Amino acid sequence: MPALTIVRRGLCGLPLLLLLASVWAPEAAGMPAFARKYDMSCSACHAAYPRLNAFGEAFMDANYRLPNWRQAHTLETGDDRLVLPDSVPLALRAQAWVQARDGASQIDPVTGEETSADLDFQSPYLVKLLSSAPLSDHISYYFYGIFAEKGGNGETVIEDAWFSHDDVFGSGVGMMLGQFQVSDLMFPRELRMTFQDLMAYRFAGITYDRGVLFSTAAGPVDIDLGAVNGNGIEQNFSVNSPGYRRPDHLFDNDSGKALFGRIGGQAGPLSVGLFGYDGSQANATGPAGTDDGSRATDKRVWGIDLAATTGGNAYWYGQVLWNRWDGFLDPGRSYDWMAAFAGVDWVRDERWTFSALWNYGDAGDLAGTDTVYEGIDMNTLTLGASYYFMRNVKGVLEVNLDLLDPVARSGSYYTGHLRRENYLLVGFDAAF
Repeated sequence: MPALTIVRRGLCGLPLLLLLASVWAPEAAGMPAFARKYDMSCSACHAAYPRLNAFGEAFMDANYRLPNWRQAHTLETGDDRLVLPDSVPLALRAQAWVQARDGASQIDPVTGEETSADLDFQSPYLVKLLSSAPLSDHISYYFYGIFAEKGGNGETVIEDAWFSHDDVFGSGVGMMLGQFQVSDLMFPRELRMTFQDLMAYRFAGITYDRGVLFSTAAGPVDIDLGAVNGNGIEQNFSVNSPGYRRPDHLFDNDSGKALFGRIGGQAGPLSVGLFGYDGSQANATGPAGTDDGSRATDKRVWGIDLAATTGGNAYWYGQVLWNRWDGFLDPGRSYDWMAAFAGVDWVRDERWTFSALWNYGDAGDLAGTDTVYEGIDMNTLTLGASYYFMRNVKGVLEVNLDLLDPVARSGSYYTGHLRRENYLLVGFDAAF
């Protein structure tokens, strides 16, 4: 089941959908929610789960629906103003891993205490419930909740959760309102083939947030503009200024909003985009910079992204982000740093895919600050192979090679690249 990709062009993918829907031979159901809804295989949208093909991209650009969406398993209520699926559209994704790591797995930045597990059974690593469906001719919803992730059991966390409208007031402008990843404008982390993450997005803090996004196209150029709270998705604050035990809550902790946008276009097999983000964040304070301070400091991000498909089965992608954090540690100083990644996914055939991902980080002005932000320094190469037992069930083998030499402790705290990050991972990834 596809995860969040921002609706960029409303219904501009409709001609491709109409063509493919007219010639597509439906295969067995028993797949995630979209495949069950339209009675077709996951291979209709995925070159290799979760990597999307051109049809999958067009499906998302058409607000997560095919032209026959009303006829595809919706109830006949006799009311044109009521659209109900004949069953609640649900899907599950589950992952289980065994990981062998090189060196210390955890180092306390203040005390230097190390916790190591050379061989770690990480099962379940992830259990996720997903749902999405059209609600009207122009409105769709999407959400997923996590039942377990990274060993955190006993609580449910909602990450993606939004409504989308593909033609606001007949303007041709699409809108998304809710909780989503800012970085999905470039490369959705949920659709990556590797266990290893796209670290530049995590370093820059442009993943999950709450806000609104507007999308349109001007000829061959896609334009996306949005605003988010800028403080992530974990906080909420009780409203108590009018009196006692008021029912409402605030999700934001300051009056400013973070603004972001992307301009992109396609030239043959190559797509290029320019990204910008202007917001604020709390300053870092405390031992090794591990605490949030009370000052709101300016945060700016600029980026360029590239992607290409070659030979129909090789998918190339890359991103560079330049970051400026004003007054983040010292109120009178700006801190510049950068991060990047580049990768390729090769779908060899219906059974095998191979992936490579390079992650790079340069702490720049944050180097030598004796804070955990020295750990932005990174240089790793991840190599992965997946064997597909079924369209939606794969076995994964992945190795991560740390190309950056460890550095000796140089300050009062245990920060920086003190150990290598090599690992070997094997396991299963399934969606159903």
